[in-house]
Formats: sequence, C-alpha cells, structure tokens
Amino acid sequence: NQPPAGLQPAGVAISGVASWYGPGFQGNTTANGEIYNMYGYTAAHKSLPYNTWLKVTHEGRSVFVRINDRGPYVGGRIIDLSLASARAIGISGIGFVSAEVYR
Repeated sequence: NQPPAGLQPAGVAISGVASWYGPGFQGNTTANGEIYNMYGYTAAHKSLPYNTWLKVTHEGRSVFVRINDRGPYVGGRIIDLSLASARAIGISGIGFVSAEVYR
C-alpha cells in the first residue's frame, strides 16, 4: 500500500514494540470518530495527530498506516496496528517496529 500522493518523509522516526487490535473493536467508534475497520490500514498512537501517516517497518516488511485512534494502553508499546496492517508486515502478536512520519 502507499500513502496519499504528495506525502514525503518528515524526518521524524520512532521505534519500539507494536501490537495489533481487531475483532473486539470491529465496528466501534475510534477516538477520531470513525468506525474502526480491522481490515483497513490504520493505527492507534497515544499522541500523534489524527490523520498522520506512518511507514511502519518490521523485519524488512513495511506498511503505510494512518493514525485514527488512541492507544496502545498496554505499557511498553508504542503503536497498535489494525489487524490488516499487522498482517501486512508479519506481526501476529507483538513485534519490534520502526515508524517514519510522512507529511
């Protein structure tokens, strides 16, 4: 997948443990008011602005995600990926990722 046309790396990167969320949240309202779709390429972050795009990389595989929710609420994790986003980069539980902000 790709970010919207015209977005470029912003020179801001984070890294740490990522997790995913899915079935129990499917159809619920996200923090920005959207309906959560575990098959979309979205993610939850504690402080990045909504609609921020990230290129998330795990073990050489990357996926572009858009921040539309808040979390994770488990200590030591930096991002919660949608089910589709996690699967795209090979995460089935938790995994170490690097994420680059695109603007």
